[in-house]
Amino acid sequence: MAAISRRTMLAGTGGLALGGLSAAALAGPAQADPVRRPGRSPVSIAYIEVNDNTLENVGRYTLDDGSAAFDVAVIFAANINYDGERAYLHLNENVQHVLDHGDTLVRPLQELGIKVTLSVLGNHQGAGFANFPDAHAADRFAQEVATTVRRYGLDGVDLDDEWVEYGKNGTGMPNEHSFVDLVESLRKHLPNKLISFYVIGPAAEHQVFEGRRVGDAIDYAWNPYYGAFLDLDVPGLPRSRYGAAAVDFRAGSATTPELVGDFAERTLEGGYGALVTYQLQPSDQSELVSAFTGPFYGSTAQYG
Repeated sequence: MAAISRRTMLAGTGGLALGGLSAAALAGPAQADPVRRPGRSPVSIAYIEVNDNTLENVGRYTLDDGSAAFDVAVIFAANINYDGERAYLHLNENVQHVLDHGDTLVRPLQELGIKVTLSVLGNHQGAGFANFPDAHAADRFAQEVATTVRRYGLDGVDLDDEWVEYGKNGTGMPNEHSFVDLVESLRKHLPNKLISFYVIGPAAEHQVFEGRRVGDAIDYAWNPYYGAFLDLDVPGLPRSRYGAAAVDFRAGSATTPELVGDFAERTLEGGYGALVTYQLQPSDQSELVSAFTGPFYGSTAQYG
């Protein structure tokens, strides 16, 4: 059963998509918002690929009142690996470096009010969020993730079901219960932490099982396609917890202040809850950042 449907994809500038919302998408959140600060809406997300970039960039952008421009910094990425018998959490040397130096790389962002989460990504080994053989296996992996989040003082976890290669190394193919089992276990083990979903991969097609919905256990989800305004149905998750706008801040990308500003305005008009950015650069990109902080928070962003 495909639990997620493409509602509308609007690349670049254009009209706003408002149709197709399910009753669940219009419902209230299942739990208190762990991200949104008073007077701030929507929230802004910064994915940072720590293999070749630095998490510190996220904290360098401030608003006129001195508050941080970004709400969430995502460490991209840890991996879900396979040892021949079970899935396990793998931290490469760059991710491990960030976690081991939390006092200088993570805590300063948190002191600014920025939530810092760990993305977990497939790693070409066949282990993914959608093929745990049973609820016990999903819970075991969830416990491992939760232990890591707590050990390093992080604010939560982000789930990205890319690059898995389901079936490789004798692993199972995606099933209907696995992803629901995982997110429910994560919520159990991380009751007050942020759980977000990058809506992609087989996990995105298996979000409902026997009436249990992924959107009832996670806090936020967002469009994974940079440069597009993409509205996807996440059963149980209201639009106020979903980000349709995704922009790429890498050097050489086609992202412009006009595109970011258009996406920000459409985010507000549509009642969406987040805007996602990827790879904030180690240079002044305040013009791009200001293109969403202006509409969202009524302030330009300063870089320092």
